[in-house]
Amino acid sequence: MVKPLSFKGDKKPKKRKRAAEGDAGGPSASHAKHDNRDDDDADDGWVSAEVVADVVGPVMVVLPTEKPSALACDANGAVFTLPIENIVDGNPLSAEPHDVRMVWVAHKVAGTEQTRFKGHHGRYLACDKLGQLSATSEAVSPLECFTVVATADTPGTFQLQTPRDTFVTVRTKPGSGGGASAKASSSSSDPAVEVRGDADTTTFDTTLRVRMQARFKPRLRASKEEKALAKISRRELEEAVGRRLDEDEVRVLKRARREGDYHERLLDLKVKNRHDKFG
Repeated sequence: MVKPLSFKGDKKPKKRKRAAEGDAGGPSASHAKHDNRDDDDADDGWVSAEVVADVVGPVMVVLPTEKPSALACDANGAVFTLPIENIVDGNPLSAEPHDVRMVWVAHKVAGTEQTRFKGHHGRYLACDKLGQLSATSEAVSPLECFTVVATADTPGTFQLQTPRDTFVTVRTKPGSGGGASAKASSSSSDPAVEVRGDADTTTFDTTLRVRMQARFKPRLRASKEEKALAKISRRELEEAVGRRLDEDEVRVLKRARREGDYHERLLDLKVKNRHDKFG
């Protein structure tokens, strides 16, 4: 079951205690609850996408404006820049969404290297032939498919390429009297800056960062699965083998659970048992 999106500052719902009072007070139970709470907090946190394969699930596209802003859309499908409030010292690497309008769900398009982005209202980001961005389509066509390209000389940043081989960029609106990095209100879109999809070349104004929920990051998910597989007690291992194990044997079996050859290593130890017994 997919967890709902959470934002910094949200109150965690209290869970009812199901364990009996006699079990709840033990040190092992307390330690397990603490570990689970840490895992949940890590899952709900936002981290930076480092490679193209990371861009999946709920994401926030951080735009290169002076006051960091995010790619956002409203209920009518209008796309705009929205200043980020949840950020430390203006560092894009600490940015987290405070408004559902700046959250997109990234899906890989099967059989291609393209990605589609669905807004909070269930419609997809698109770019027309004039470079105008919108999010009004409920179906996916080539207009709603983008290619996420890693920036060659700046690790951890990306270019968002449209179906017409142009790039998503920020720029000053004509007659606004400011640069693309003009100051913005913290609660609404910046009237002096617009986001478009018509840049012919990659520049600083097309260089984006992507923040994502940690539980969808492939490397972190794999690490968590490995930790879960390694969580087996010595007693359980000894029961499976049928005798007491030394430290090296315990380490071998735990490593085998992480690497996927647990049953082979277990069989080896059982065979060794028979040889020792009848040898």
